[in-house]
Amino acid sequence: MSRFLFVVPPLTGHINPAVGVAAELAGRGHRVAWACSDPALVRRLAGAGAEVFACAGAPEGSRPPELRGPEALRFLWEWYLLPLAEAMAPGVRAAVGEFRPDVVVADQQAFAGALVAERLGVPWATSATTSAEFTDPLAGLPKVREWVQERLALLRASVGDPAGRTDPRCSPHLVLAFSAPELAGPADGVRWVGPSVAARPAGAGFPWEWLDAGRTTVLVTLGTANTDVGARFLDVCVRALRERADRVQGVVVDPGGTLRAPVEDKDVLIVPSVPQLALLERGVGAVVCHAGHNTVCEALWHGVPLVVAPIRDDQPVVAGQVADAGAGVRVRFGRVDARRLGAALDAVLDGPGHRAAAERIGAAFRAAGGTPAAADHLEELAGELR
Repeated sequence: MSRFLFVVPPLTGHINPAVGVAAELAGRGHRVAWACSDPALVRRLAGAGAEVFACAGAPEGSRPPELRGPEALRFLWEWYLLPLAEAMAPGVRAAVGEFRPDVVVADQQAFAGALVAERLGVPWATSATTSAEFTDPLAGLPKVREWVQERLALLRASVGDPAGRTDPRCSPHLVLAFSAPELAGPADGVRWVGPSVAARPAGAGFPWEWLDAGRTTVLVTLGTANTDVGARFLDVCVRALRERADRVQGVVVDPGGTLRAPVEDKDVLIVPSVPQLALLERGVGAVVCHAGHNTVCEALWHGVPLVVAPIRDDQPVVAGQVADAGAGVRVRFGRVDARRLGAALDAVLDGPGHRAAAERIGAAFRAAGGTPAAADHLEELAGELR
């Protein structure tokens, strides 16, 4: 049996896809461990018994919410991705030395996993939790591209193999992409495995009895990393949902507590979190979201069309994929009002085309194989390199 070390950033959307793959490998008798700067988060998502090697994390701070476009991307690299890699590297080196993995599985934003594995001569695979990198998002930003390449070269000199040439976001051994060409478009050298949709711990307390079988449920979520910018948009969503209360119920995820929820409300349920997979399996008519890759793919896996309002980072790329595939409608996060949002919601709820496209992509996702296919590829890599 082989040993697999998953190196992940402390971000729910990047850990969750790896959880199912790790569980599949463990179920086949392999030994699995994690390296992360937030062991408690890994254990909450992967199970209390997960073996986790602690790493240092990026410096405290937050990105100014008003940043968008290239400025937001540059700030993300400068404030978070590069400092995180430098901070994690010693812990990853220690984890590799103690755990002695056959393969390191490095998240695409956990550069330390790739660079340390490269330096120590350990085969590594990329866990691509978003397909945006395969579309060359910096194609129209040559100065940003040059700056990124320069910073990656400095990072490699510090924590990786100075003689190396491989981009730490794309392993030469194996790239696992948790999507499919039917949504993301073609890409060379990628193993498309579809979303990693697997059982995960779900907190108790969701009021399932609140759901009205006579009305369509609409889920509104901006993920776990956008509480600083979401208040206005969530309020717009609530207003659009109330205007359709005769046929729609809304479940609005508000982790920051920015909305005021009436004590008893039969039309809009405002909660800090939801068991998203369980809710999608129960039956949702549409999802309104920020075009986060995991949320989009989990909705489409269940054949649910979307209204997407991208905020920053990879979200505009993913939103474009959804719209181009016909599986949803794109709106402007910072400018949409209740009328326009309501019109987009009506389009995905009432027009059969969006749901048909969502179901087509969902079928492609399932055909890609999911977590068993990802585990097959990792086993093959480990076997080849013995």
